[in-house]
This record gives sequence, C-alpha cells and structure tokens, in this order.
Amino acid sequence: MLSVAGDLSSRLVPDGLWVLVEPLLPEFTPRRQGGGTAPVDERQAFAAVVYVLTSGCAWRMLPDTFGVSPATAHRRFTAWTKAGVWRRLHRAVLDELGARGEIGWTSAIVDAANVRAKKGTLTGPNPVDRGKKGSKLHVLSDAQGLPLAVGVSGANVHDTHALRPLVRGIPPIRSRRGPRRRRPGKLRADKAYHSIEHRRWLRSRCIAARIARPGIEPGERLGRHRWRIERTISWLFGYRRLTVRYERKGEHFLAFLGLAAALTCYKRLTAVTT
Repeated sequence: MLSVAGDLSSRLVPDGLWVLVEPLLPEFTPRRQGGGTAPVDERQAFAAVVYVLTSGCAWRMLPDTFGVSPATAHRRFTAWTKAGVWRRLHRAVLDELGARGEIGWTSAIVDAANVRAKKGTLTGPNPVDRGKKGSKLHVLSDAQGLPLAVGVSGANVHDTHALRPLVRGIPPIRSRRGPRRRRPGKLRADKAYHSIEHRRWLRSRCIAARIARPGIEPGERLGRHRWRIERTISWLFGYRRLTVRYERKGEHFLAFLGLAAALTCYKRLTAVTT
C-alpha cells in the first residue's frame, strides 16, 4: 500500500515541483497542551490536495492510498490557503520560467469563463444560464497562454470590473537579464472589456490597449491571438474541480484556481527543462 501511495504521490507531485513547494509550506507547530492536528507527511497531504483538484472528487471520497484522512487533508488545504501558499507557488514557478526567458511579455490576453456554482460566496445569477447561480473565472495570460493572474467573481459581474485587478495582480517576475518585470507591452481583449477609462488607465501604465471597439473594429482581428487564452482556460478546466464549483467559500475556489494555474505553468517548466 505504501508503494502505491508513493507512486501516486510522485506522479502528482514530482520531485521538481516539491522542491518549489516545500519551502512555502508553514512549519507544523504542535499544541503545548497536546491534542489538535497530528503531524503528517506534508508531501502526501499536498498530493491529496492535487488529487482532489485533478479528479474533482469530494474530500470525503479521498482514497486511503495517501495515508492522510480526508479531514486532515482538508485542514491542511485550509491552512495553506490562509497562508497564501498557492499564490506564492504560482509566483515561484513563474520566476523559474522568467529566469529562462519563457514568459512572453510582448502582449497579455484577458478573458473569462462561467461555471455553475452550488452555493457560497462570490456567486451570482448567471445571465447566460437562465439566471442559475454561478461564478466567473477571470484569467490573464502572457502572449503564449501561460496564466499570469487569475480571479473569481460572481457570474453576474461584468468582465470590465476584472481588468484592472488582473493587471495589478501580475507579480514581479524574474527576467533572464535585468530587473523583475510585471508589465506586458500590449493588452489584448474582446469588446466586452472596452471603455475609455480602461484605455487611459492602460496608457498611464505604458501598456498599449488592443481592445476591439464596438461598432468600429471587427473582433476577427483578435481571433489570431484569442485562441491562446481560450486554450489556457481549457487547460484550467482540465482540472475537474474547477468545472463545477462546490466550495462554499469563494476563497477556497480561488485557491483551487491558483493551484491549477501554478501546475499549468509547471508543466511548461518541465517541458523546457527536459
């Protein structure tokens, strides 16, 4: 049973990924009066979280092969979410890609996608799903489609409200030469993101706006680049926990989205290093 758990954990969390993850995890401190959460194999617990994200299974259906109870795995996930592990892991992977010159800073692309939500915060009536409750995933990628920033809102929140937070959410990423960078040369988006205020704001940050203007510019020109962000969203939806939202807390769903973005970038990192 241990060998099966080890093989599964090594596939979900390879050694290269664990080297990046381990320094980010908060150190376990037992309670002086005893009791509380018992120490567990942190790599097995992390692999259990990745398994839930990848398979989409409920916490209570977590297999015994990890040697971690579902309750313990969920507590670790909650604690790591509060500690900001997923955001820092995403940045750590982006730093490795940036140091190798694998971030396409020529332009960034932004888009959103709706998912059905059963309950919880950061939800709202979905206008394209007969008003059923849902959430919206907001993604900003580089020119190659690597997710640089992600966010979650209610399904009834207009896309324009996410543009500035996404641009601000791009972390300062290492470069092959010179200082860290966090501003792309251009920002591409469809007509849903058009507004004079956004164009002025992007210009003030030295970012050229390539946003189709309704009634003036056709959206077909964006199609040459839009497929990259659509592919990115498809990559993220490959993690089945994101296809339907079951988390009651919006921050937990955002945590899964952040972990999915980090794993997506890590796959690109492994492709570069091999």
